[in-house]
Amino acid sequence: MNRLKLIPREEFERIRNTGIPEKVKLALIADMCRANTLTAVKQAGSGHLGSSFSAMDIVVLLYYKIMNTMRLGIDHPGRDIYFSSKGHDVPGLYSVLHSLGVLSRDNLLRLRRLGGLDGHPDIAIPGIESNSGSLGMGISKGKGMALAKDFAGRGGRVFVLTGDGELQEGQIYEALQSAVQLGVTNLNVIVDHNKVQSDKLVTEITDLGNLEEKFRCFGWHVKRCDGHDFASLEAALDEFETVRDKPKILIADTIKGRGVSFMEHPQALKEGGGLYRWHAGAPADEPFWAGYREITGRIKGLLEKQGLSALRLEDIETGEKAQSGVSSEYVAEAFGRALVEMAKTRKDLVVLDADLAADCRLRYFEEAYPERFIENGIAEQDMVSTAGGLALHGLLPVVNSFAAFLASRANEQIYTNACEGTRIIYVCHYAGLIPAGPGKSHQSVRDISLFAALPNFEILQPCNAAETMMAVRYCIMEASGNCILRLVIGPSPARIDLPSGYQFTRGRGVALVEGEDAVLFAYGPVMIHEALKARGILDKQGFSLKVVNMPWLNQTDGEWLRESIQGHVRLFVLEDHSPIGGLGDHLLRVMNEHGLFREHAFHCFGVEGFPACGTPAEALKYHGLDGESLAKRILEMS
Repeated sequence: MNRLKLIPREEFERIRNTGIPEKVKLALIADMCRANTLTAVKQAGSGHLGSSFSAMDIVVLLYYKIMNTMRLGIDHPGRDIYFSSKGHDVPGLYSVLHSLGVLSRDNLLRLRRLGGLDGHPDIAIPGIESNSGSLGMGISKGKGMALAKDFAGRGGRVFVLTGDGELQEGQIYEALQSAVQLGVTNLNVIVDHNKVQSDKLVTEITDLGNLEEKFRCFGWHVKRCDGHDFASLEAALDEFETVRDKPKILIADTIKGRGVSFMEHPQALKEGGGLYRWHAGAPADEPFWAGYREITGRIKGLLEKQGLSALRLEDIETGEKAQSGVSSEYVAEAFGRALVEMAKTRKDLVVLDADLAADCRLRYFEEAYPERFIENGIAEQDMVSTAGGLALHGLLPVVNSFAAFLASRANEQIYTNACEGTRIIYVCHYAGLIPAGPGKSHQSVRDISLFAALPNFEILQPCNAAETMMAVRYCIMEASGNCILRLVIGPSPARIDLPSGYQFTRGRGVALVEGEDAVLFAYGPVMIHEALKARGILDKQGFSLKVVNMPWLNQTDGEWLRESIQGHVRLFVLEDHSPIGGLGDHLLRVMNEHGLFREHAFHCFGVEGFPACGTPAEALKYHGLDGESLAKRILEMS
């Protein structure tokens, strides 16, 4: 593959200081930032290109023309503030900040790396004003910033970018109401209205209707314009400055993937058979270079027309790609296929999704049983309560979203459903530490603790595809109460082999390898893989470690546990979760109830503090949960 290229900051300075027409200058800078965004995402191995490109012209105009931020300084109390509520467009923002000298070249090239740039915004990064990535919070947060400026008598405006799919979140409408009620006037919201959600049209997920009329009904001053026309954008934002009695909202009509023809809607949807494929992930080599040549070719043409010399490009060293695993097995794939199989006999089975059907492998069910598939959009609380209504009238709902959003955001709704005595299956995808590239907004390491306190809930996490199918069957066909199924979203690091004849039995795990010196309980493909690596390392040092797969995270058969730890003094638990409220705490309680403490030494390894952003190897090592670190820690404690 050709060496990746980066446009250095000096080239942005050169273009900025020329006397060419402003519209051409902004177009050049935006495309230069698109080229660097494409390189950064390719280097990272993952990221969000479609929405980074759709928002790019807006962000460039704000920083290069509209806001006072760079003139006053990014820490000046009277600065204008910009942040994205959706957050997954942050690679584009990083490129703009790099072009302005806020982020270094090394920063930009460490996207989704430990100690580099998080996959979603984090205020530890220079120039980032607010954490985001969990959708729907931005207008509320912007309202708070605007109020704080008023309270302190500081100048400066607040600009918040939202996605159009994000407008399905209920908190958005709470913020729209209260901002008017509180008389907030220095708040400007811009909707990146690119018409496409993760992989489908917004109108196919939840049609937003007449946005202009809707926002005006809430009391906001509303404008609409072409989000890629700098003159139209500037005119709309200039008009906002004349409005002193209400908050302002601009609907910017944009194109997802703007700047790379085959990534642009509608062509990309047509080529994808109705699905958009460029929302997340890094392009393979061929489409990467095709896109890069298209962007840089357009830049070259503009420079030639203005009589300017071609860009100087820097070669960059390619680094480790952020691979989640090396096997071809996806537990989510087994889950999706198992749902279809169960639905053949369970006519009461209905599946609900929060605009994550592709990631959660729900397309199989959607295609096989469209009449029993409910696409709820980006609105977990509404989805969970909808499931509650379905359950009250005799159906068995299977509710799907990322664990970080489903477990916490909709916890009250889940609790209320549970109080009604109905039965619902909640599937927490993207559970645990890995993949770590998107950052802490997406890493779910507290969901077990949130669910474990709820009565009549069983929490399970399978270690491989075969056990996933067993777990799905149990949840649907055998369980009497509510079930929480945790699933890793990426490929399993390696195939985990279960013993021949393994029976999936409530409250019981299974030893994957025997050992005499200590027992290590673990669950899920990521941590089981690391536990087995630790076992191999320790074996070479004469230390025999028994590794037990325990998929039942809050249900344990006391007699099985007694048999599993018999003859062992040292007991360890490896969590894909915080050490608080996970399997370790549960096993301690069971041991106490069954008088199993005696002389046992017990220690739990888990994700301490906030989860680290980086490659899987970086994040696991940072938390001391990789095989090598585990082996060392176990020896030190033995």
